[in-house]
Amino acid sequence: MSRNLVFYVLMLALFGAGILFTLDYGSQLRPAGAPATTASGVQAGAAGEGGAGGGILAGLVDNLKQPLCLLLLQVIVIAAAARLVGALFERIRQPRVIGEMVAGILLGPSLLGWLAPTAQGFLFPASSLGALRILSQIGVILFMFVVGIELNVRHLREKSHAAVLVSHASIVVPFFLGVVFSLFLYQAQAPAGLHFSAFALFLGVSMSITAFPVLARILEERNLSRTHLGSTAIACAAVDDVTAWCLLAVVVAIVKANGIGGALVTIGLTLLFIIFMLFVARPRIARAVARRRPPARMGTGMLAATFLFVFASAWTTEVIGIHALFGAFLAGVCMPQDLGVREFLRSRLETFSSVLLLPLFFAFTGLRTQVGLLNDWQGWLLCLTVIAVAIAGKLGGSMAAARWTGMSWTDSFSLGTLMNTRGLVELIALNIGYDLGILSPRIFAMMVLMALITTFMTGPLLGLVELVRRRETVAARAAA
Repeated sequence: MSRNLVFYVLMLALFGAGILFTLDYGSQLRPAGAPATTASGVQAGAAGEGGAGGGILAGLVDNLKQPLCLLLLQVIVIAAAARLVGALFERIRQPRVIGEMVAGILLGPSLLGWLAPTAQGFLFPASSLGALRILSQIGVILFMFVVGIELNVRHLREKSHAAVLVSHASIVVPFFLGVVFSLFLYQAQAPAGLHFSAFALFLGVSMSITAFPVLARILEERNLSRTHLGSTAIACAAVDDVTAWCLLAVVVAIVKANGIGGALVTIGLTLLFIIFMLFVARPRIARAVARRRPPARMGTGMLAATFLFVFASAWTTEVIGIHALFGAFLAGVCMPQDLGVREFLRSRLETFSSVLLLPLFFAFTGLRTQVGLLNDWQGWLLCLTVIAVAIAGKLGGSMAAARWTGMSWTDSFSLGTLMNTRGLVELIALNIGYDLGILSPRIFAMMVLMALITTFMTGPLLGLVELVRRRETVAARAAA
C-alpha cells in the first residue's frame, strides 16, 4: 500500500510540474502575425485580472442564458411546480392533471408575469419558447398515442347503441351552439383576415371535445369503472374522442389548404391514410407482436419499433396537412387489443410523457394564456357566457340523450357531467387553433379558462350526485 502511495504522489508531482513548466514557457510564445505586446497591452491585461471577480460573475450569467442551460432550468421549475400543485389538487379530490394544468397557467403572464415580470422574463424569454414548444409537442404526441392505446374497440362494440347516440348528441348539440355563438364572437374576437367558416367550425369542435383520459381516471378514482354508468361513460367518451378528432382534422385541412380543391385533396389523403393504417398496418402489427409473446420477449426492440411507428405516423399526417397528433392517436388505435401489450407500452410511455413532457406543454399553454386581457366587466361577462354555452351544450346534450336511452335522471346527469370533462385534450385542440391563427389571444384565454372550469367542476358535481343517492337510499330504508 505504501509503495502505491509513493508512486501516486511522485506521479502527480512529476507530471504536474511538467504541465506547469509547459504552460509557463508557452505563455511567452505568440502566434505568427500577432501584434507585439505593448505596455498598454500589459496594463489592459492587468486591468482584466483586477476585474476577474466581475468577469467570473458575468461568465456565469452568460452560461445561464445559454439555450441548453435555460431549457434545463425551465424543465426543473416546470416539473417542480407541476408536482407541487398537482399534489395540492389531489388533496381536494381532483385529478393531478388539473393541478398540473393550473401550474402551467400560474407560470405564465397571468400570475408569475404579473407578480414578478423580471423573473418571468428571465426564465421564459421569447427566444427560448421555440425549444420549449418542440419538446412539449413530443410529449403531446406520446400522450395522444397512449390515448389511442386506451381506446378499447371491443368494449366500444358492446356499448355501441347507447354510446353512439349519447356521444354524438354530446357533439352535435355543443357543435351547433358553438357555431351559432360564433356569430356573436366573430367580428369582435376573431383575428383579422380570418374567414368566418374557419372560426365557426373550430369553435364548434372545441365546444364538443371530451377528455377521455381524464374521464377514465376520474372513474377509476371513484370506483365507477366497472359500473353500468362507468362503462357507458368510457364508451361514449371513446366515440366522442374519435369523432371529435376526425372533425378537427377536417377543420384543420380546410384552414390550411388553399381553397376547396386543396381541402378535398387533404381530406382524401387523410382517408387513404386511415384505411392503410386500419386495414394494412394494424393486422401486420398484430402478427408481429404475436411472435414476441410471452411478455418477457417484449423488450427494447419492440419499444424502439413503437417509437418509429408513432413518429412516422405523426410525420405523415403533418405532411398531409392535418396535425401530427392525429397520426399519433391513430397509431395508438392500431396497437393490438392484447392487454399485456397495451400495459407494456402504456407503463413505459405514459409515465415518461405525463411526468416530464406534459407539464412542459401545460407551461407553454400558460405562457400563451393572458388572463389579464380580460380587463373589464364585458370581457369577464363574455368569458362566463362561453363557459355557460359549453356546459349547456355538452352536459345538457349528453344528459338529454342519456335520458332518452332509458337511463335514470341521476345517471343521465352523471353521464352528462363526465362528458363535460374537457381537460388536456381541449388544451391540445386550443393550441392547434392558436398556432393556425384561428383564435386570438383574448378568445384563447377564455377558452382555456372554460377547459379548466368544466374539468374542475366534474368532481364536485359527481360528489353532489353521490350525496343525493345516499339520501334517497336512507329515505327509502326509513320508509320501508
